[in-house]
Amino acid sequence: MDTEAHHMERDRSSRPSEDETQTDNSGRTPDGSEEISDTAEREGRSRFSLVPLVADRLPGGRITLTALFCLVFLLLLNTFVIQPFLIPSSSMESGLRIGDRVLVNKLAYRFGSEPRRGDVVVFDGTDYFGNADYIKRVVGVGGDHVVCCDREGRLEVNGRSVDESAFLYPGDSPSDVSFDVVVPDGTLFVLGDHRSDSSDSRDHLGSPGGGMVPVARVIGRAGWVVWPVSHMTTVDRPGAYARVPAASTADGDHG
Repeated sequence: MDTEAHHMERDRSSRPSEDETQTDNSGRTPDGSEEISDTAEREGRSRFSLVPLVADRLPGGRITLTALFCLVFLLLLNTFVIQPFLIPSSSMESGLRIGDRVLVNKLAYRFGSEPRRGDVVVFDGTDYFGNADYIKRVVGVGGDHVVCCDREGRLEVNGRSVDESAFLYPGDSPSDVSFDVVVPDGTLFVLGDHRSDSSDSRDHLGSPGGGMVPVARVIGRAGWVVWPVSHMTTVDRPGAYARVPAASTADGDHG
């Protein structure tokens, strides 16, 4: 009996009192230690339980899963944000050369903005230029009156002569072909910088669409040359078109 009583007394003394196990609103016990509930632990574990479960089912485990996540991220980036484009011809020399890799900003015209004169854009030329993507410089937007050439042999937009010497291929004239066009709303008139070696709006004036590129067909604006490393640079909008007046205030005969 004495032995049994002794054990019962020891058990009662080793059990913490109710006051000792109470915690305050911060989740701390009176001795300063933190108490974490079983529910919180289970919730925390459940958030991450899917990752090892999926990884265990894949050959290569977590390495394969990480590679898949990276691949999906790159696909989404390429589809909606930035797309690399290989320069296939010399039509945009000397700024863009054959084999250059250019990053195209696909968000440039997604939130109300539209291509502006001087922008270098990539567009889908299907049914207008050919079944391929093309890269050209915008020289006329909807409503513009574009003429070549003025008395000094320069391109003229809305009655204002444009000095293209900063980006025109050395030795080229603005155009060997004369033209006088008004760009329909929602379309663009585009030319290559290497005018003597570029198939552009001038060559399709008699084709369906009249050589104009619908804004809806523009994939994005060329933003950066990223390869080769020796030619890395930004593709900026030149200031040559800054003084061109808006079509609505330009030449009265064309509005």
